[in-house]
Amino acid sequence: MAKAEIRSPLPGVFYRKPAPDQPNYKEVGDTVAAGDVIGLVEVMKSFTEVTADQAGTITAFLVEDEDAIMPGQPLAELEI
Repeated sequence: MAKAEIRSPLPGVFYRKPAPDQPNYKEVGDTVAAGDVIGLVEVMKSFTEVTADQAGTITAFLVEDEDAIMPGQPLAELEI
């Protein structure tokens, strides 16, 4: 199986869930389709969805919830 990465489109803070009292969008082992939301990036109180650009299975998250991230930084690994 090939591997792929989901990268951050923006600098900011990465969140794995839509709100503090909500479950994570995705967990390790979940399958994703192209366009599925895996998290949010917050920049100055503005939130941008991070989506998978191809289908696969999430094998790892490479950053923690609420980590500061840079544009292009790998956020998750997919097995495709």
